[in-house]
Amino acid sequence: MNTAGTIDRPFTHDPQKQAPMKPSTNEPTGSATSDVTTTGANDSRQNRTREMQLIPEALARAHMHDRLHEAREQRRAVSLVAARRMQRRAERASRRARRALAMAVMQ
Repeated sequence: MNTAGTIDRPFTHDPQKQAPMKPSTNEPTGSATSDVTTTGANDSRQNRTREMQLIPEALARAHMHDRLHEAREQRRAVSLVAARRMQRRAERASRRARRALAMAVMQ
């Protein structure tokens, strides 16, 4: 089906590929300025569209960056807790060894 698009459902969303607007036959000649160039408007529309299409990607990237930062912080906290636990265990073992040595010396 090779039909032209409508205003509500354009054939393409790319302004560069859209057909130029033709003046209507019921408009009096010379009522508006003749052939205004809209390349700047099309370019800005293209840039805005491209930027808007990249917004979800940028948000996802920022979200993943935050999640990775949180995961690193959590791993650091878990390793710190484990290190403190091992330090307390080593201190208890050291006290037991010292006590056993003192008991052996006293006998």
